[in-house]
Amino acid sequence: MLYYELLKGLLLVSRQNLNEYKIILTLPHGRKKLFGICLGFFRCLKPEKRKESDMAKKDYTELAKDIVAHVGGKDNVVNVRHCVTRLRFVLKDESKADDDYLKQRDGVVTVVKAGGQYQVVIGNHVPDVYASVLETGVSGVGSLDVDEGDDVEKGNLFNRFIDLISGIFQPFLGPLAAAGIIKGIVAIMGAFGLSEANSAWYVIFEAAGDGFFQYLPLLIAVTAARKFKMNEFTALAIGGALVYPTLTTTIPVLADAGLDKIFGISLELPSSGSYLSTVMPSILAMWVASLIEKNIKKITPDVVKLFVVPFVTILVTVPLTFLVVGPVANLLTDWLSAGFQAVLSFSPILYGFLLGALWQVLVMFGLHWALVPLAIMDVATNGMSAILVAACLPNFTQTGVLGAIMLKTKEQKVRTISTPAFISSIFGVTEPAIYGVTLPMRIPFYISCGVSGIIGALTMFFNVYGYSVGAMGIFQYPSYVNPANGDMSGMWVMIALSVLAVVLSFAVQMFAPVPYLYGGPKDASATTEEKVVEPVNDLKELKQEIIASPMMGDVVKLKDVPDEVFASGAMGKGIAINPAEGTVFAPANGEVTLVFPTGHAIGMRTENGAELLIHVGMDTVSLEGKGFKTYVEVGDKVEAGQKLLEFDLTTIREANLPVISPIIVTNSADFDDVLTTQESHVNTGDYLLTTMK
Repeated sequence: MLYYELLKGLLLVSRQNLNEYKIILTLPHGRKKLFGICLGFFRCLKPEKRKESDMAKKDYTELAKDIVAHVGGKDNVVNVRHCVTRLRFVLKDESKADDDYLKQRDGVVTVVKAGGQYQVVIGNHVPDVYASVLETGVSGVGSLDVDEGDDVEKGNLFNRFIDLISGIFQPFLGPLAAAGIIKGIVAIMGAFGLSEANSAWYVIFEAAGDGFFQYLPLLIAVTAARKFKMNEFTALAIGGALVYPTLTTTIPVLADAGLDKIFGISLELPSSGSYLSTVMPSILAMWVASLIEKNIKKITPDVVKLFVVPFVTILVTVPLTFLVVGPVANLLTDWLSAGFQAVLSFSPILYGFLLGALWQVLVMFGLHWALVPLAIMDVATNGMSAILVAACLPNFTQTGVLGAIMLKTKEQKVRTISTPAFISSIFGVTEPAIYGVTLPMRIPFYISCGVSGIIGALTMFFNVYGYSVGAMGIFQYPSYVNPANGDMSGMWVMIALSVLAVVLSFAVQMFAPVPYLYGGPKDASATTEEKVVEPVNDLKELKQEIIASPMMGDVVKLKDVPDEVFASGAMGKGIAINPAEGTVFAPANGEVTLVFPTGHAIGMRTENGAELLIHVGMDTVSLEGKGFKTYVEVGDKVEAGQKLLEFDLTTIREANLPVISPIIVTNSADFDDVLTTQESHVNTGDYLLTTMK
């Protein structure tokens, strides 16, 4: 039998890809391993492959020299490293790099600027290109273990924190800004006497605007899960626990009865009374959850992984969040409260400067509640308070820097984000501005904080008092009118300081640089560079095809598939999915080329020529069709999203067979590269593969 299988290998080398896989799929596991090794060996003997190998070094050398020349030359390169798909240059001056040329250059997929790096996306053969780049005299610093995409963690902890926060908020900036504008509309309605008591429209708009901010922990749970590469639905379950509606009443009751301790630690909520509208608790919870999920996956058998991993992750993370995050937040709040009161007693002007400068940072961490209750109690007791006055105008410094950014930026996307953020900041809603623009750019955020400190000091210098707490933006001014005697001097001072905040922050930002957030202008009308780009000769048109996920589940790298043939890449490049449900859909438009009689494998050719093999489970041919039902036949034309087959996960697991399912581009050699998703979990229809040609 051994010689028979070797003979099959020799015969199959010259056949079409899918034909050889038909035989491979029927082989027992042990023989499949041997066949895969033989197949790989015989392929290496093919003349065309040998020719490709001989030419690769020359091609990569030419490509490497061209890349180095168009990033500004080797003298402009501080160092270079690489990950799975891209060269990551640290340049002395990024303006010397020729983005347009490199994006069109044959052998380069695209160019990305992120994390302080100039990233040239090459593809899976990037190690060879990297080696050739080093031969040009450029200093190299090795490789990364994983492809971190566009969000490289670089620099000090603060910069890494900013990158993290920005990345989490970026996906929902549009709705966040829209909700901020709706909150402004609600404030206008309130100024005209409308309220929950007399207007149904007010109730509807209040829910539309405030609901988004109330349940912000849930949105953050989803985006943070993507950032930390964990299951999004597990993250939602944890986020849902944080905003569970009865917590605000049940926990205080338990505390009054002395029953709120677990392992001697009190069950506490933030000083605000709930986790609604909070940011950091949800982010910290997802970070902890991602670590737990990652480690539990390693030790959990595939048969029970579907429910055991989320069960353990939720079971451990939620109590840790309530028992650690809550108490720590409250402790920090108490310290800040005592510290600010001490500064206020020592010097009101210094207090105003510190509070104004730090207010936006305190809000980001949810630590502003150290002072809000004090201000409320002060107003209730004395009828007025100066505790929060210095923190009431930072929204206008955001308005000023945004105005300058909109005038100076050459990125249309930044201008698009800044416009609604500018409007909402006028009404006191600064989250879209901070998380979408100023914080990622850093310098505008620093300018806003600095000017806010000056304005805060001035509010204390002029002895401004607030007679109520709650109004924001342009609707806060009536709260500075003394109801006892009608004195309006405080209101006029705050209006004047608001104008000063806008003008001063605008002026400073006009003289300061506006960093790029998205790699520079993308529209044809933008003129960021004065230099003339020389025409590029003989450029190959880049053809790519996006292939969607045919099923829902956790993503598994091909090398981790429990089968030597698939894992070695002998059958082609691709990826695998640990399915969460038993349905396979067409990942692209194309034609069915293979429906295996047992139903466990389907092959198709896409419209752009990619030959795909979807193999459900490992050694599932042994089930002889049990638990499988196909909905297509060979020759059928299918559209993306069309159902191809159904399978019973329970049947496969009861047979003690792995359910991990590879999706392979069997004619990978026909493409320059096959790129794979970096997500840890995909839903049906999500991005999975890209073929480059």
